[in-house]
Amino acid sequence: MAIEAHEIEALIRAAFPAAKITVQGDDGAHFSAEVIDASFKGMNRVQQQRAVYASLKGKMDGPAGALHALALTTKAPE
Repeated sequence: MAIEAHEIEALIRAAFPAAKITVQGDDGAHFSAEVIDASFKGMNRVQQQRAVYASLKGKMDGPAGALHALALTTKAPE
C-alpha cells in the first residue's frame, strides 16, 4: 500500500502543529523529510528523530508498512 508525501506531512503535523515541515519523494515508498520545531530544543538528534518516527503511527513498521524509507532531518529553529 503506497503512501503520499501529503499523508506523511499530515501525520507529522498532527504531532508538531507549529513545525516547518518539508516532505519530498514521489515513488510511494521512499521519502525525505525536514522537520524544524521549537519542541526539539534541548533534545539530541536521536530524541528528535524518535519523536518524529512516533508521529508516523506505525506506517514504517515491518515489511507491510506503507512507508519503506524516510531520510529524516530534524532541528530546532535558530
